[in-house]
Amino acid sequence: MTAPRVFVVDDHAMVRAGVRAELGSDVTFVGEGADVPSAVEGIRATRPDVVLLDVHMPGGGGRTVLETLRTELPDVKWLALSVSDAAEDVIAVIRAGARGYVTKTISGADLLDAVRRVADGDVVFSPRLAGFVLDAFSAGGAAAPEPEEEEATDPGLDLLSAREREVMQLLARGYTYREIGSRLFISVKTVESHASNVLRKLQLSNRNELTRWAATNRLL
Repeated sequence: MTAPRVFVVDDHAMVRAGVRAELGSDVTFVGEGADVPSAVEGIRATRPDVVLLDVHMPGGGGRTVLETLRTELPDVKWLALSVSDAAEDVIAVIRAGARGYVTKTISGADLLDAVRRVADGDVVFSPRLAGFVLDAFSAGGAAAPEPEEEEATDPGLDLLSAREREVMQLLARGYTYREIGSRLFISVKTVESHASNVLRKLQLSNRNELTRWAATNRLL
């Protein structure tokens, strides 16, 4: 697997260093920017595969960087990495052309997975954001970004019991096993059993794939 070439845009040096440390040698870092001008200049010079883009920065924010370069560099993929999970921030950057939006609470392993998926042309959201992103685009009449090579199908949905569907939706929305158990008045062990059945029946490997499947089939 070829390591994606990544450019990091964030106004905090510690965040940039943390991203580099978490992703390590699994990606190739080609540069970084701390504000809009340095980001625009650096991305133009390096033409990365993926830009990890902070939303709020001095000089206009990540959306300004994206809108400045999107037409000029159509092959560059944009993934927002932000502390904000506000609907207006998410919708604005996705409408500007980002292929995904994840929050800074994401683990290093999940961030690497998100970078690879965006580099491959997929769409990635943190689980709690996917539902209202789809709702906002549907209500606003604008098309949300679609995966480039995957069509919406739901052949496995009929295999799920009513309880498994409830667990599936809560898992896809990012709830923990304990939170799901509290909401459905079942034990954590029972939630784990249902979650295992859901992934097996849908032929999915993990929660990220489940969120993507549920979003594609408008089940969030």
